[in-house]
Amino acid sequence: MKSSCFRLRAIALATIGFFLMALPAAAHPLGNFTINHLSKLAFKDDRATLRYVLDMAEIPTYQAMRAATPDGKMTQAQLDTWAGAQAQLLLPELHLNSGGAQVPFVLEGVKASTRPGAGGLPLIYLTLDAHAALPPAHATDRAIAYDDQTFPGRLGWHDVVVAPQTEPTHELLAYPNALLGSPRSITTFDGTVALDGHVIASVAPATNAAPAGGPVSAVRSNQLSDMLARGTSDWGFVLLTFLVAIALGALHALEPGHGKTLLAISLVGARATIKQAAILAAALTIAHTIGVLALGVAINIFKGYFVPEAIYPWITLLSGIVIAIIGARAVQRQIQERQPLAHTHAHGHSHTHPHDHVHVHATAAPHDHEPHSHDQGAHGHSHDHDDLEHARSHAIPGNAPLTFGGTVWAAMSGGVAPCPAALVVLLAAIALNQVAYGIFVIVAFSVGLATTLTALGIAVVRGAGWLQGRPQFERFVRYGPLASAIVIATIGAVMVGQGFAAQGVTVSPLAITALTALAIAGYAFSHPFAHRQAEVA
Repeated sequence: MKSSCFRLRAIALATIGFFLMALPAAAHPLGNFTINHLSKLAFKDDRATLRYVLDMAEIPTYQAMRAATPDGKMTQAQLDTWAGAQAQLLLPELHLNSGGAQVPFVLEGVKASTRPGAGGLPLIYLTLDAHAALPPAHATDRAIAYDDQTFPGRLGWHDVVVAPQTEPTHELLAYPNALLGSPRSITTFDGTVALDGHVIASVAPATNAAPAGGPVSAVRSNQLSDMLARGTSDWGFVLLTFLVAIALGALHALEPGHGKTLLAISLVGARATIKQAAILAAALTIAHTIGVLALGVAINIFKGYFVPEAIYPWITLLSGIVIAIIGARAVQRQIQERQPLAHTHAHGHSHTHPHDHVHVHATAAPHDHEPHSHDQGAHGHSHDHDDLEHARSHAIPGNAPLTFGGTVWAAMSGGVAPCPAALVVLLAAIALNQVAYGIFVIVAFSVGLATTLTALGIAVVRGAGWLQGRPQFERFVRYGPLASAIVIATIGAVMVGQGFAAQGVTVSPLAITALTALAIAGYAFSHPFAHRQAEVA
């Protein structure tokens, strides 16, 4: 009977879990980091009206509330006070120019409200109405220029429309699914407007591309934070939450990123064992978890002075530099192993003088040689089997694998970027005063991540072992470490190019990648040749 009840309860929990996972999370559709704003302009005779709409996702809302109140929670009165202060900060950043003259906006009213987001975290929605008196027109039309400079560089939907033009989001309340992957990024209007308000002509609006490296429109799985928000009163549901966390972590590992390419290439290059594959996957997962915790701490310490998504381009750049250095050193090491003179020993005297050889051979099997000596007068050489094996090992190119420590750092550097969904779990736990529970859920999420990565690593190691046992793949196995080192260096060079591009560098990312690759090649080839010249001399 007890067994039957347990099975029924397990089936019920599993059914609830899959049902919850199928439900759409109440997360912001453009991502947890976004700040979305819209300017709706209208002109009539000598008057301009503005309706400015602000829609803040979970993480910027969390920051704003933490900066405004000690506990990060706002009553409606506190929210109204915050909205009034925010309006005074926003209006000076909304620039209107008519006929070459700057026209200030006058505030008419501002309202703010919240609605639930992922994990019970709120989303702030603000509307601001203002007007401006335009200078008298000396013709039937006037030149108008508008520039929205609020929240520069932040990810999200940014748009400017002039009546009677319409926009597709119904004032940022319903974003079209077809446009989530490429949200609008328009912050200016420049054109000619008739006195009755219709637009006669306009310059193509400038589009500001969202900064690279951040989750611009990736819709993350927020079911986990929603489940965490239900608390710990039901231990069965807590267990289900942990199981769902493991499953979502495993699925999350299959998404782009997480250093999976680096993990596989590093394991092949290092000729790692299954145990090392597990260690490498665990290291990558630890780096990923530390990234989540570190970003959560930074958001709470720096509050409104820290832009969370700005950390992603820096992570890309710094990780790329680390990976490029590791790859360059690995390529250098592999080239050294393939130099014909890299392990010969030059002597400062000639071997052309006559000398007698005294050979002592044992009577054992023909190939069972004892150590032997050469009587060469001024000097002598002694060789044993260890020396011979050492020489033979260096005679085979690629026999020295990549160092395992270097591959660990390379994989960790590729997977340190924090997951936004896990970050929302942490922030929701802080808001609910359930930090320990939130950390345990993140650890469970990471266990699922580690399980998938470990399985990938073991599969790669098994595959490499299978190839090593096949004579037809001898050439592949022989040059595998060199190929792995080159791929790691290339990945680092590409990440450096992307990282610099995300910092606003005007040079093409492809050009930066090419320059980085040249620097890696120069480093890799210069040291072995210098080593050889020093030995020959």
